[in-house]
Amino acid sequence: MFQHIHLDHVVLRVRDIERMAAFYRAVLGATVERQLDIGLVQLRAGDILIDLVPADSELGRQGGPPPGPGRNVDHFCLRVDPFDEAGVHAHLESLGAAHSETREVYGAEGYGPSIYVTDPEGNVMELKGPATRGL
Repeated sequence: MFQHIHLDHVVLRVRDIERMAAFYRAVLGATVERQLDIGLVQLRAGDILIDLVPADSELGRQGGPPPGPGRNVDHFCLRVDPFDEAGVHAHLESLGAAHSETREVYGAEGYGPSIYVTDPEGNVMELKGPATRGL
């Protein structure tokens, strides 16, 4: 039915939109694509959008109570290229961003390196490199 699937966007309900936007701008080099009067901030990271919605806004309240100590989503994965493992770690460390060691994880292209990064509100993003061995 579908030939090509890519992540288009992810929507995160957040408590502190300024802090979260600054985090994704610093870690991914995301840029603000647009801001809507309803409080939504859309950040462009490569070919995808990361939408930030204040949990206490009209739109954010549609999702229920604000995110608490748990996460609304386990994690989302961004395929990044080029994937310079040492460079990614150095970049994250320079920002003080909480992250894992590199792990070999199965993804859409097969097994390859992944680094898990935790944002200031506890959401986890996986930065995935190219497959090193197939499906």
